[in-house]
Amino acid sequence: MNILSHMQPKKIGVFGGSFNPPHIAHKIAAEFCRDELGLDLIIVIPAGNHPLKESADAHHRLAMTRLAFGGDENFRVSDIEAVGADEKNYTVDTLQKLRIETGKEAELCLLIGADNLIQLPKWKEPERLFELAEVAVMLRPGADISDADEKFLSRSLTVNIPQLEISSSEIRNRIAQGRSVKYMTDEAVLNYIREHGLYK
Repeated sequence: MNILSHMQPKKIGVFGGSFNPPHIAHKIAAEFCRDELGLDLIIVIPAGNHPLKESADAHHRLAMTRLAFGGDENFRVSDIEAVGADEKNYTVDTLQKLRIETGKEAELCLLIGADNLIQLPKWKEPERLFELAEVAVMLRPGADISDADEKFLSRSLTVNIPQLEISSSEIRNRIAQGRSVKYMTDEAVLNYIREHGLYK
């Protein structure tokens, strides 16, 4: 099914991640980027299963991400990586698929973290990313991108986002310890975690 449905937004953000689980810092970062960059829509993409990382199965992370972002018309959650999650997913391949799906008139803007920018030389076909989309780097206060490759840094936009000391790993650890994660993630996401016994 086409992620855009009947809409034809002109400028589309692409926000990927493990979302294991999604939490309020993800939503705030995405909203800051949407506002700062004038994005008509952000496509949120939970990654497929990673062979080297222990995480909830892709179908659970997709369901939780839909619960977290699904009530906001400015966001669409895509299963483009979560479906067929046994295969390796590369950002460049995802962007190429989205380029076909969104059409030539839409502008794509890839949203990445400062750590991703530094690691970009290790990504598959990193130069191609800049041909397929604008690249916007989300910078928290004190973020240091001086080690980033200048050829990538010079072609990237930057967006300042708030420092929120909330992480998926902290949420997972607190759940495993039986501690409260109230307000760290949406109530619907927390109910899903409880219902499916995740992160115990």
